[in-house]
Amino acid sequence: MNQPPALDARTVCQRLREAALGTHRLQVLDRPCKTDPLRVDIEGWRLMLELDGGRLLHCQSCQAPGGLQWQLDTRQRFGTDPVSLLSTWELARIEHLLETAG
Repeated sequence: MNQPPALDARTVCQRLREAALGTHRLQVLDRPCKTDPLRVDIEGWRLMLELDGGRLLHCQSCQAPGGLQWQLDTRQRFGTDPVSLLSTWELARIEHLLETAG
């Protein structure tokens, strides 16, 4: 069975940037418990975000509308988590959107 090619961290980061800039809508889908990852949708892109006290720590995974996927690999070097590629302003804006979306 053919696997779709994987997404990279920069592509996932671009979706977060678009949400921070307001060009794409960020919608919180659910968060069963405060210790569970937060599921969000950005124009059909499904992301699992890890937060701690309202602070965005990591993007755990992402699935694009066409089925392409990305998974956080903590064994990799810096720059492989889309959150680490965001500017300080973009990160603060995403955290604000997550806080006010719920």
